[in-house]
Amino acid sequence: MPAGEDNQLISVHPSDLKFIIDFWLCCDSCFSVELGKQSFCDLKLVNNTENHVAFKVKTTSPKKYFVRPNTSVLQPGDSCLIRVTLQAQREYPPDMQCKDKFLLQSTIVPPNTDVDDLPADTFNKESSKDIREFKLKVQYISPSAQGNSGDEGSSDSNSTLQQLKEDRDAEVRQTLHLQQELHLLKRRRQRRNDPGFSFKFAAIVGVIGIIVGLVLNLYLSK
Repeated sequence: MPAGEDNQLISVHPSDLKFIIDFWLCCDSCFSVELGKQSFCDLKLVNNTENHVAFKVKTTSPKKYFVRPNTSVLQPGDSCLIRVTLQAQREYPPDMQCKDKFLLQSTIVPPNTDVDDLPADTFNKESSKDIREFKLKVQYISPSAQGNSGDEGSSDSNSTLQQLKEDRDAEVRQTLHLQQELHLLKRRRQRRNDPGFSFKFAAIVGVIGIIVGLVLNLYLSK
């Protein structure tokens, strides 16, 4: 409910409760529901008046939700954060439909009124008090629907990610090419410093031949 509307004493943000079923990440005003675990959603209430306003949050399924605080008093222009906790679910809702509803009641109270001082009939519509009501619906959203809503916004991110991958691959190829060139330079330098296998072999063979010749000459001379 946008702030500043004349027919409401308190504005509510967000105006609906959205449950994302079997979804690991949670955005503002959305429930992240996983079977066997609790999940929560925060509502922000803002007093749009110059008076003290008392409020009370009701739900059609009180055993299914915890609302804290469910009753309080807001000073003029003040705000309050409400946490709605969904109890652990044993099964997924059929057809992703939810009939649960929340009702926010608000009324002007005397200045410096404390929540513990509120009469029992403060939010009784049969009394002569001016009680304003605002209804909040509960919606179930599947992960696929949540993903489709962000397809347009994520197209630029996907193209940027693809470009980064291509740049990274190009850098890897360039690095490998430089490593190959460095290896070739090292081999060429080693060849220049090495006199060669054939020259060493010929020298060794020549020395052995001379020694064998000397030995034969000494043997024949005897």
